[in-house]
Amino acid sequence: MIDNLEYNTEREHLIIPEYGRHMQKMINYAKSRDTKEERNKVAKAIISVMGNLQPHLRDVPDFQHKLWDQLFIMADFDIDVDSPYPKPSKEELYARPEVLKYPQNHPKYRFYGNNIKTMIDVACTWEDGDMKDALIYTIANHMKKCFLNWNKDTVEDEVIFDHLRELSGGKINLKNADEDLTDATSLMRNKKKYASNTKKSHHKKSNSNRSRKRY
Repeated sequence: MIDNLEYNTEREHLIIPEYGRHMQKMINYAKSRDTKEERNKVAKAIISVMGNLQPHLRDVPDFQHKLWDQLFIMADFDIDVDSPYPKPSKEELYARPEVLKYPQNHPKYRFYGNNIKTMIDVACTWEDGDMKDALIYTIANHMKKCFLNWNKDTVEDEVIFDHLRELSGGKINLKNADEDLTDATSLMRNKKKYASNTKKSHHKKSNSNRSRKRY
């Protein structure tokens, strides 16, 4: 009796396991029919059963088209039946997608990130005026904060000005400007304040979950 036990590892591979082994056997039975009339009859019955397994999708557009495509896939595209939709091809199903062209940016100062360079390029296109000056100082302060995230000690404004001038190709030069950047302690204090507020809110949520009654 033990010798006759059948394990799934010894059975036929299921192409779409979600439908189960009985559905695969029904499709194999349809493939074995001699006449096309019999195969069409069995295939329509299989499509009906497949639809009953997913009643919530009956009203979804192209649902029947999807079922017929799955029928051909589970038959390994080796079944001669009349489908109301174009038959899918095996080559199309297993075709490799085109390689995505990811932006390969290798900035010199990676701790600033790629968005800083984009912001600098946009600032260079603006006309001179108060709006452009405000944007440039906002970018410079953000660069200083990014630098402090990488180097916990401190950074002189001249270093940020040099990096900004270099990243802008010499178009932005704040070395002779009268205004200084935000103090490093203020930038780090705002970061610590935000982090502490986040921890407090998370702690409150966890306490409320503990005090909730469970039945």
